[in-house]
Amino acid sequence: MSDADNVSGLEAALTNRARKLADEHLANGRQERARILAETRQRLHIEEEREVLAAKAQAERAYRQREQASELDLRAGLDRLRRVLVDAALAKLPARLSVLADDEARYLLLLRNYLHDAAQAIERDELIAQFNARDLQRLQQDWARYAAESAPGKCLTLSMEPLDSIGGVLVTSAGRDIRFDNTFEGRMERLDETLRGAVAEQLMPQIGEIQSG
Repeated sequence: MSDADNVSGLEAALTNRARKLADEHLANGRQERARILAETRQRLHIEEEREVLAAKAQAERAYRQREQASELDLRAGLDRLRRVLVDAALAKLPARLSVLADDEARYLLLLRNYLHDAAQAIERDELIAQFNARDLQRLQQDWARYAAESAPGKCLTLSMEPLDSIGGVLVTSAGRDIRFDNTFEGRMERLDETLRGAVAEQLMPQIGEIQSG
């Protein structure tokens, strides 16, 4: 075989080798491209899922915040309504107490209890009891017996100065330095929180119906 044939054969071998290498590089390139595209699609898919989840979470938070705000507004509205209803109910109490005071049999028994409690609350033996004009007229004639039955062991003087009151009694020590206001007005002021709580408790079913409606 001549040198020319050897060179030609070598060139052919090199050409084939180069072609195979080129094909391998192209095949590797296509595989790498496919891998990169697949990874990119996977990454984009994960990012999209994260964005969707984040958007859902944000929407859920916003919904809960609006729901909580609405609930707070509702509670505030119900509290305002409750205060209005309690005030309205307590505003009617003086008129109801006036009706009670007109029922002499029931009222004088209640008044005796008021007088007893007030007299016992003051640790003095000599006391002064003061009533409104109507009760003063009722009690004046038989005061000694009424006082003895109401506060045994105490010396109760009936004041001739009438109170401006719906009913009840104001008891003071003889020196006027100690007083116990057991008039209707005094009791309402002293028991204001208790009365409001009791009225509000009675109103709770009605408030619940308004809330559920």
